[in-house]
Amino acid sequence: MLKDYTPTQVIEKVTLCLNQNPCFYSDSHGLWYLESKGNEENDKFYKTLIKKKEPMSLREVTKGTGTKKRKIQKLTEEAALVTDGRFVQMENGNWGLTQWNIEPEIYSLKHLIIKVLKMHPGGVSPEDVYHTVKEWRPCTLDAIKQNLKKFAYFELVDTNMYTYDKKLHAFNDILMERYLGILRRQKQRWQYDRERWKIKLGNLERQLSEVSKAQREAAAALAERVSIMDQYHHLATQLSEKDLLLSMRKKEILRYREQLAKLEAKANSILHQCRLWVNRTKERDMKIHSLQKINEKNQSSLEIMFAKLQQYKEKDRESKAKIAELKDHYTTRIAELQTEIVELKEKLERYKENSDYEERRLYQDINDMSNDLKEALETSEQLQKTVRLLQQELDQAIEAKKKLENKLKPLPVRIALKISSFISGY
Repeated sequence: MLKDYTPTQVIEKVTLCLNQNPCFYSDSHGLWYLESKGNEENDKFYKTLIKKKEPMSLREVTKGTGTKKRKIQKLTEEAALVTDGRFVQMENGNWGLTQWNIEPEIYSLKHLIIKVLKMHPGGVSPEDVYHTVKEWRPCTLDAIKQNLKKFAYFELVDTNMYTYDKKLHAFNDILMERYLGILRRQKQRWQYDRERWKIKLGNLERQLSEVSKAQREAAAALAERVSIMDQYHHLATQLSEKDLLLSMRKKEILRYREQLAKLEAKANSILHQCRLWVNRTKERDMKIHSLQKINEKNQSSLEIMFAKLQQYKEKDRESKAKIAELKDHYTTRIAELQTEIVELKEKLERYKENSDYEERRLYQDINDMSNDLKEALETSEQLQKTVRLLQQELDQAIEAKKKLENKLKPLPVRIALKISSFISGY
């Protein structure tokens, strides 16, 4: 009956049943008991079942009395039996007594061990428990020992004697109930978190789908932007090759760059303005058409400038030919001048030889004059004065000679002197 209910719902149903039926009562520890005294009006049916020793229905007891009064009495008796703790109703509608023994196979091994320990309050060994329980249902000694060691309310009194503590059992049940309550609360919290995460997952999936759509639209926009940038790079490469010839078109190129910057800004804001892209693409197509027209104009102007450049190249070739002619003329002239320079150098060397000879002759005269001066100094003071005068004249002559040499040192002067000496035959 309760297999489709949660543990919380089972506890609610059982608690409601226990509270509504007066044959059940509880103590201060929260344990529920069955009232075995019962109602006095059900004593006859109780005695009948004790004599019969098998379940019976009220129909068998009231058989042969089919009056309306008897039917009403039957209904009142059934209601009284429900609230009487001595009776229990079977699945087929028959009534039995709760004091009758129920088949022990339906009980767990733990409950059978508790029953044996209740029968022996002073204590009992695991072997005796095994022999007693074995009469009720098949089991093993190891299973008996494991159950005795597993639960704390099976106390080990002696080395091999166990007793049952009812209060400790109740306390253990309370702890288990609290533990199960914690588990239920944890399960409810987990279910609540699970539902919350499911909602978050759904929201994230919706956001992911929206983001994926936006990414696809952005990818399409970026692909379109890449194609535009490729066109721009193609135009830029063509314009960079003719940079010298397109200096007059810088303003137009700057305008192109501004337009491309605007297109790039539009591509960056595509995620927030997806619905406006259709109109913008139309505007972009018109702008591209206008750019293509402008590009065609630029191409025509480039062709004109290229023709002018060819004319300039022809003029340059003519000027180079003239320069070559002038170079040949000047090379011949330079050769003539070099020959003249060589001749002048030879004349200068001859002049140097004559000047050296003259200088040696002057030095010889100076030596002679110094000798004469010495003789004159020895002879008289008058001659000394004349020597001083001569010495002064000599110094003046040396200074004049030095000045003359200094004047003759520059190359043009020497060349001119050689030319003049050559003409005069000196």
